[in-house]
Amino acid sequence: MKITAIIPARYGSTRFVGKPLADILGKPMIQYVYEGVSESRLIEDVIIATDDERIYEVVKNFGAKGILTSPKHTTGTDRIAEVARKLKSEIIVNIQGDEPLIKGSIIDKAIKPLIQDLEIPMGTIMTRIEDFEDWLNPNVVKVVVDNNGFALYFSRSPIPFPRDMIKGDWFKLDKFIKWPFAKNIFKHIGVYVYRREFLIKYSKMKPTPIEKLEKLEQLRALENGYRIKVTKVNYKSISVDTPDDLKKVIDILSNQYKNK
Repeated sequence: MKITAIIPARYGSTRFVGKPLADILGKPMIQYVYEGVSESRLIEDVIIATDDERIYEVVKNFGAKGILTSPKHTTGTDRIAEVARKLKSEIIVNIQGDEPLIKGSIIDKAIKPLIQDLEIPMGTIMTRIEDFEDWLNPNVVKVVVDNNGFALYFSRSPIPFPRDMIKGDWFKLDKFIKWPFAKNIFKHIGVYVYRREFLIKYSKMKPTPIEKLEKLEQLRALENGYRIKVTKVNYKSISVDTPDDLKKVIDILSNQYKNK
């Protein structure tokens, strides 16, 4: 079963222009993502898909495979679907270009359910939220799953939300940590695994009402009745959405290098 990873990267981010080329200790962020994905034991090929010549040239310079795609795409899913149509891989992995801390071992955990169960069309990963501010932060996407690990809903709002919270002084960090259900609050991580045929079909679906409301593409699959397998991982991710996020990543990597 051939598995290909595609990393969509665009220059014109609304919150952080030029984000994929942001410098992190002497290397562009997109290179960190590429190197992390390349550690996977299941992925055979890694491609960076972009519509920007500047990103394309940088990708070539550090030795990765880059493909220029149409500038008309409005989503990363559309961009990777364009590339996937030309591939013969059975499974396509979409890793967001703003996850510089991603590791191949984490990605492999998202892939395995689709190898083990041929009925699963799409998979992703989640990790526990331990920071009260992350639970409230609309830039941190939350997910709730059923007893079999399939997504029930993704949201920018704090979910699940305990009704009794409105009755007391719950909005304090110490209360949140002691809340019995806190261990079941999860953050969604931007790694998606698709069967190639489903990805192509999915990219042709029209954006759905709740997807447009939440600005979350994965809700399109749920609204159309498709299941998304969500695997729990132990991973402290930081998606770089703003310059402040970039500073956090630089601090983490600087400390890692100091401790080596």
